[in-house]
Amino acid sequence: MTMNTDPTLESLLAATASGDRAAFKLLYERSSAKLFGVVLRILRNQQKAEDVLQDVYIKIWQKSASYDAAQGKPITWMATIARTRAIDIIRAARPEQTVDEPGDEEEIFRLGGQSVDEVDVTDLEALRFCLGEMKEDDRNYVLLAYYEGYSRQELARRFRSPVGTIKTRLRRGLVALRACLEKE
Repeated sequence: MTMNTDPTLESLLAATASGDRAAFKLLYERSSAKLFGVVLRILRNQQKAEDVLQDVYIKIWQKSASYDAAQGKPITWMATIARTRAIDIIRAARPEQTVDEPGDEEEIFRLGGQSVDEVDVTDLEALRFCLGEMKEDDRNYVLLAYYEGYSRQELARRFRSPVGTIKTRLRRGLVALRACLEKE
């Protein structure tokens, strides 16, 4: 890839899909700090986060051809890979847990068409405001599930509620959060 102009993450992913190692290196340089932050926030262990980040970039290299710009921004796609891998590591350490339905983890990160990882300071303030406007229980369910990586089963045990109730409360919390963010 010729680097005459400042290539976008989308063009770097496309070049990576063609096997362009220079593009992949630049993609890594441009996105690794953000993806490391995603992984570290979930794992809370720097060494594990560094190891997982390496796995994440191997997946990005292998799956770069599957990126579809119509489905979202490149950083959202990569952050989803990072988040999913970090949550997989946590869940592997808790073998009694079952995996939630595919895709549910991503709902919170697509609020207003953006990933939480790509919001600017103004958007972050809106997110904080909207979280503050939610019912306390709904906010707790959402934060524990999507920020801390708790499964529905873990939330059910923690709050002594059926899994179906947890699923309903998570859905209600996400709907309320999305509605508030769309107003902001």
